Amino acid sequence: MGLSNNITAIVNFLALLCSIPIIGAGIWLASKPDYECIHFFRWPVVLLGVLILLVSLAGFIGAYWNRQGLLAFYLFCMALLIGLLLVLLVFTFVVTRPDGSYTVIGRGFKEYRLDGFSSWLKNHLTNSRNWPKIRTCLPESDVCSKLNQRYFAADQFFAADISPLQSGCCKPPTACGYNFVNPTLWLNPGDPMADPDCYIWSNDQTQLCYNCNSCKAGLLGNLRKEWRKANVVLIVTVVILIWVYVIGCSAFKNAQTEDLFRRYKLGWI
Repeated sequence: MGLSNNITAIVNFLALLCSIPIIGAGIWLASKPDYECIHFFRWPVVLLGVLILLVSLAGFIGAYWNRQGLLAFYLFCMALLIGLLLVLLVFTFVVTRPDGSYTVIGRGFKEYRLDGFSSWLKNHLTNSRNWPKIRTCLPESDVCSKLNQRYFAADQFFAADISPLQSGCCKPPTACGYNFVNPTLWLNPGDPMADPDCYIWSNDQTQLCYNCNSCKAGLLGNLRKEWRKANVVLIVTVVILIWVYVIGCSAFKNAQTEDLFRRYKLGWI
């Protein structure tokens, strides 16, 4: 195996390794409680990582066994996949840029307004077609029940750093002035006119604030927070993949030059 093939095989092996953090980021996202209820958001990143793994494997095999056609196919597919990854990164940055959170005095957690998030997220997740399915799924998860197992006193709960989904769905808005009994049981609102969600809140553990706008906003806040973390991994990975791809193209051209030179010599012989 020539030097160029060795280089191409090595860079393709590196590209194969780069697919692992993408798959890991996708699995991490899919394991989050909110993704249990948003099925169409669960697996795109995992699928993209698997495709990069398969294409990189094809490139490695093509380089190791000197299959120029397979290498050309690899370079073409890898360019498409890197392009898709860049589009995904730009798209997620745009739709997760608006932040609907706001600070509440005396609370360790933030609360969320639906109007503060991007129109795309609101239109695709909280519309009349998708939200009823998500709302039916949320009570079946352990998002809210975990709070009762973890926090027992009001001071302890008010200082807690709970997730946006828990802040929006498991308790009434702070402005309502409800009195704390436990994280999912609140009584006697002091100012029920402060927010429309004040009247929607229910101590029924299957209802809580799942019908509230604050719950929809909390779901979007969770998605935003998780995608921002996943994007760090994706950015590092895509930079490495581009670097690997450029080296792979250079090595592939060198391999073609070596092949032409070899044929030229054989022709003279």
